This record gives sequence, C-alpha cells and structure tokens, in this order.
Amino acid sequence: MGGGMVSMLFSDIEGSTVLLRRLGDRYLDALEGHRRILRAVWTTYGGTEMGTEGDSFFVVFRTAGDAVRAAVDGQRGLAEHRWPGGERLRVRIGIHTGTPGVYDGDYWGMDVHLAARIGAAAQGGQILVSAITGQLTQLPDGVTLRDLGTHHLKDIPEPEHLFQVTIDGLQTDFPPPRTLGTSTSLPAPATPLLGRERDVERILDLLDQPDVRLVTLTGAGGSGKSRLAIGAASEVTAKFPGGVYFVPLAAATSESVMWTTIAEVLDVPPRERGRIVAYLAQRTLLLVLDNLEQLPDAGKVVAEIIEDAAHVKIVATSRRALGLVGEHQHPVGPLPVIDEESAAVQLFMQRARAVQPGFALTADVVEICRRLDGLPLAIELCAPRVRLLSAKELLARIDRSLDIASTSSVTPERQRTLRDTIAWSYQLLAPEHRRTFRRLAAFSGGAGLAAIQEVATGIDPLDAVAELNDANLVTLADGPEGTRVELLETIHQYAADELRATDEAGAIRGDHATYYADLAERLEILKRTMAEPPMDRAEADLDNFRAALAWATDNDLRTALRLCSALGWVWQLGAYHTESRRWHEQVVAAAGTTASPELAACLRGLSNLLLLQGETDRGYEVAARSLTMARELGDTAGIAFGMTVLGTAQRQQGDLDAARRTLTEAVERLRTLDDSWRLARVLGHLGGIEEALGHLDRAEELLRESLGISESLGDAFEITIHGQNLAYLLALADRVDEAAELARSLAPTVVALGSPNLTMAFSNTAMNVLLRRGDPAGAAELLGAEEAMGQRLEILNPYAEEELAEALELVGDTLSREDWERHRLAGRTQRVEDLLLRLDF
Repeated sequence: MGGGMVSMLFSDIEGSTVLLRRLGDRYLDALEGHRRILRAVWTTYGGTEMGTEGDSFFVVFRTAGDAVRAAVDGQRGLAEHRWPGGERLRVRIGIHTGTPGVYDGDYWGMDVHLAARIGAAAQGGQILVSAITGQLTQLPDGVTLRDLGTHHLKDIPEPEHLFQVTIDGLQTDFPPPRTLGTSTSLPAPATPLLGRERDVERILDLLDQPDVRLVTLTGAGGSGKSRLAIGAASEVTAKFPGGVYFVPLAAATSESVMWTTIAEVLDVPPRERGRIVAYLAQRTLLLVLDNLEQLPDAGKVVAEIIEDAAHVKIVATSRRALGLVGEHQHPVGPLPVIDEESAAVQLFMQRARAVQPGFALTADVVEICRRLDGLPLAIELCAPRVRLLSAKELLARIDRSLDIASTSSVTPERQRTLRDTIAWSYQLLAPEHRRTFRRLAAFSGGAGLAAIQEVATGIDPLDAVAELNDANLVTLADGPEGTRVELLETIHQYAADELRATDEAGAIRGDHATYYADLAERLEILKRTMAEPPMDRAEADLDNFRAALAWATDNDLRTALRLCSALGWVWQLGAYHTESRRWHEQVVAAAGTTASPELAACLRGLSNLLLLQGETDRGYEVAARSLTMARELGDTAGIAFGMTVLGTAQRQQGDLDAARRTLTEAVERLRTLDDSWRLARVLGHLGGIEEALGHLDRAEELLRESLGISESLGDAFEITIHGQNLAYLLALADRVDEAAELARSLAPTVVALGSPNLTMAFSNTAMNVLLRRGDPAGAAELLGAEEAMGQRLEILNPYAEEELAEALELVGDTLSREDWERHRLAGRTQRVEDLLLRLDF
C-alpha cells in the first residue's frame, strides 16, 4: 500500500500479563485464537499488516470505513469466541486517518504516532477513533459513534477529539479513556455552574497571566469553592498540554498524605516527594488542590511545587489563604438572591424539580434562598425536601431552626447558617437514620456498604443510605468493592459533632478500628493467593486504616498492633516507607514492654523497615527483641517468624554462618507449621545465604522449592521475588542463557507490580546478566538508575559497595572506567522501570 490518505489501526490485549499468569501454557492457544480472528477480518477488509509484536497489531486500510468495519467485526468475533479457562480476552483498538510518510515500505510520522496513542487510550473491548476517522466513516447497521470530547494524548501537543464506536449487543459503557489532563479527569458535577460567570472570568484572566502561578479560592464552607474551581479548570484544558488534575484533599491531615494523594492522582509511583516534583518539573499542567484548610503544611507543599516546577500552575480551595508570596486570592461568596431570576433561585428550582418535576416557582422560594444566604450547599440540602413539604412549610421550618441557632455569638454567621441547614435536614430524618448518619463520622474517606453495616447499622444499610442520599447528606461513588458512601467535609464535621455528643462515640470508633483491622488481615491473606495484589482495594481505605490506627494507638493497642502488622505489604508495595515506619514507631512506643504476640509481630515489621533503610544494628536489636518475646510467650509460630527476620539482620551484618544457622532452624520450624507462604519466603532467604557462601547447588535447590510453593499458592509477588533470585543465581553459576530467559519473562511483571524493593533487586539481577552478556554500558546505566531510585526513596542498599566491586571485576578492561562512569551518570537521569522494559539480553 503506497502513500496518500490511509487509516491506521493499532490493537493489543488488555491485561495480557495477568492473563498469562492465569492461563499458563494455555495462553499460547488464546494468543493464537486472537490472531486468527483478527487476521481474518484484516484480510476481509483489505488491511495490510505492518507489524505484529506479541499481542499487538499495526494494520493499514485504504479507507476509514474499511478500518472501522474491520474493528467492529473483530470485536464481535472476539466476544463470541470461547477462550481457554472461561477467560474473557479484551482487545483495545484505536484508529486514525491521515497521510503518514512512507519510507522503505514502512509508515512513519505524527499520524502514525497519533493512531498508536489513540489505541493506547482505549479500554479493553473498546474502539476509539479520531474525529477525521469518524467524519469519513459510513457506519454499518447496529453501530453508532459516541462523542467523548477532547482529550490530551501522551506526547501529542494538541488535544484530540475522540469518538467511541458503539456496537449493539456488545459492551457500550467504559471508564474514561486513559488520557492525560482532559476535562474527564475532573469530577463530573451533577449540576451546571450557575451565577459564577464573573468568578470564572477573573480566574481565567489570572491563569492567563504568565507570572501568576497560584490562585486560591477562599470562602466559607458550602459556598461552592470546589464547584467553581472545577468549572474554571474545565475551561482551560487545551492550554495545559501536560494535563489538568483535580486532587481531593478533604481527607488528608498531614504533609506526607498530601504528597501521596497528589502522586495517586498523577499516577506517579512510587509516592514520594522528590519523584513527584521531578515529574511536575518536566510538564506544563494545572493542579486543582481541593480543601486545604485542615492541612497546616499545605503552604509548604504548594511553595515547593511552585519553586521547583516552573510550568505548573495551581488553583487551590481553602477556607483561608495560604499566605504565600505571589498568591492571588479570589473570594467566593454566596450566590446572589435578588429576584426569581437569581442564580441561587435557579439552583434551588433545578434541585427541587429533580425530585418533584411539577414544583412551581413562588415568592416563598426566593425567600427560602434568601434565608439560606444563597449558600449552594445549604440550597442543595434544602431543595430536595419539596418532595415532602410545600415551599411555605419549608420556609416556616427554616425560620424556626435559624432563629434557634442564631443565638450563638461565637460561630461566624455563614457557618451558623450552614450548620443550621444541616441540622434541620438531620432532624427531618427518622431516628434510625439519624443514628446511621452520625455514626458515618467514624469513617474517613468514605466506606463501602459492608463496612457501614458492620460499624453503623448492624443490618443491611441500603435503605438508610438511600434516605441519606435523598437528603443530600451523603454522596455515592464507585469503589473497588462496589458502592462507596462519602460525606462532604463540612457535613462530616457536623456528623462528628453529633457523634461526639453521644455516649456511643467510643464504642463506634472501636468497632470501626476492629473492622478495619479485620479487613487488613483478610486482605493480607487474600494477597497471597491472587495473581495481582489487591492494592486498589487496600488503597481505597487507606484513610480509614489511618483513622483506625490513630484511634487505636490511644485506645486499643492490640488493634493498633494488628493493623500495623497486617498493613506491612500495603506500605511496602505502595512505597509508603516513611509513613509505615512512623506508625510502627508510634505503636511500639505506646505498647511499652508488655509482651504479646501482636507486639512481637509489630517489632518484626519495624525491624524489616530499619533493615530496608540501612539501620542494620538497630534492625538486629529490634529483631532480637521480637524473638526473645516470642520465646517468653511460647509462641511457636512467632519464634519461627522472628528467626526469619533475625537471620536477615545477621546476613546484612555480614555474619553469614550465624544467618545460615538461624534461617536453617527457622525452616525446620516452619516445616512443622501450616504456613506455606512463610516457608517459601524463608527458603528463599536461606537460598541467598547458601549462594553467598558459594554453595550454588544447595542454593538452587532451596530457591526452586520456594518458587514451587509460591506457584502453588498463586502469589504473583512472591513468584516474582523467588524467580528473580533464581535468575541471579543462574547468572552467578555462568548459566547466563537460562538467567537471561528467566529475567526477560519476569521484567513486565516486576514493572507492573510496582514494588520499589523488588524493582531494585531485579535491576541488580538484570545488571549482572548484562555484564555476563557483554553489555557493560547497559549494565552501568541500569546501576546508575537503581542508585538514583534508592536515593529518591531513601532506601539504602547495604550491599552496594560489594555489588559495585563485583560489577567492575566483571567489566575488566572491556570498558574504561571513564566510560563506565559516563554511562552510570547517564543512567541516573532515567527510570529503572523504563530501562527494564527495554532490556535486550
């Protein structure tokens, strides 16, 4: 196929790594079936296959219609096919029509790049097309186009208008495209922005000025700061090629959690300050930081971003200014209430007619809005009650409640008005629903229905949640466990005051802490049998885990110790090392010297953190204390677990013989216990000791046993750990081809798991394979990237000097020291993950 206008199609399988793990050898059958189905439709519609790599295709068609029809028939064929193991193979497809350049029989240029990015933005089972493709396509019967709006695609300077090809009989609703900085990354408000035209105009004018970096929207709770920020941000998505990101911070209470939340929104792993600032410094984007008033160090975080990321602008919302040099404040007042045309009245009528379509506008409505001071939140709380009361009855109730509350001279007037509106809505609830509402204050960052039933209701909470949602006292959102119930921060504060005034507050918070300790332990067990660790589920409740830890540390130490221990894998995989250590230190200090199995377990977790951060001697002392405590308690399992950590500390101290004795005894003890997961882990540690002692055959025997146990359990994380340890051993044993093949198969999973510790360990293994494969330059770059990653995360590699000496010995005279250092420095500017995915052994 020659030059001119063509349509380019890119496709690949979503979640192929996880599918491979689940299907094993049967994955090849699935891959072959996928290729057979798609190649048949490519041929039918005259497609020319330009490239196939693994599970992906690049195909060129003469017309847009041919490309779209091929994609439609392909998705239908894939949906109808019976896949191995009852799996569902989901393929994402992107199509763009343009005039790419042609060289030596291949296509190149921005049009090709754009088509590939559109394909990468699609969800599994979805077809996305560019605007020009949609315009040029005559759609077959049963197929329509859905307008998805404009989106910023990675490395594409201008926003692209995307459309979804919707096929009757197949899935039609998908999550938003996986794109950067589009308005779809902002929350989708339930109501239009009313009466804020001048506010939006001023905010946009400020953002247009090159020297304005920070605009802070200030005002009372419920005045509509967040809604205004979203409305203004949605107008400027095309001006920020790096994206527009909304960062909800109402649940954040510390600087570290604020950084973590920003990283989660930006999807920048691991979640630590230096990495986030470095990411921001390379982009032109807008951050909307919402609800900063409860964060004492918010100004410090904002100042650091502004100082180090020259092309980032910030819109912040807060009840008070941040007090930074260069801050431009925009006060957000209530909506004006002048007559029936006022924005406040329009908002009331819109919300009222949503529940009572025939509701009529009267003078009483104007007076209601006036009595509510035009506060949007107060209006949204009040208006739905027209389903039960007339406007005149509403006005009378507001009058009485306002008169009662207005006797306070301490609370600011608008806050009293808002509080009174919430109180009025609260009092309209049935007693059992009031009880549920105030008990929801125990949760932080929302909760699933199961948690609410356990902590707040004791029965199915659906009716209560529906009533609270109708009253606009809670909002509903989708979470990894299903529906999540959330409270606006102002309403959450009111609920907390109501709970605090009862004699059940301590019991409810105790039930909350116990529930989340139980959940943490269930997730820890679940993680050992899943192809992918349930991080999404754990991170959805991080704020609840934090709230439970904070309460339990002061009131229920056993529960606090359980939480600390069970969350260890979450802290590790999520790179929350600093926060994890802070919680461990606090809980251990509060527990004192009273021996318990829970304290011994928490000490083991603290020891692991200390060893990770290079504090070897203290890590040894804490491990020894844990082991001594377990022996005093006669805790058989605790003794075996304690010996595991102690042996690791001895290895880090350089006492290999002591470590070998300790871990050998730990293995013997674990073989008598029903804990295959820990046995596999300790076998791996012991294999590392035997390897260091030069007993390579024994080391391989232990590592293969540990790998076999983990494979039988289905724990992808442990499988990858033991697999990479085995790859390193094979490299040491000069079985380089075997090591390279194993490492090559592990690299995508290592990157996908996102564990910094595992990534750095695997990086060292890959470096050793590269050195033995005659690529010292690639090894030097990988070493430099690994060193930089460790410094960013404050993870100290206690074996760094030993590893460097071994590497230089292998390099010999194949690369000069100057060239080695040059490549090593070049590697420090790159991401380890990127280098691992580009490995070519």
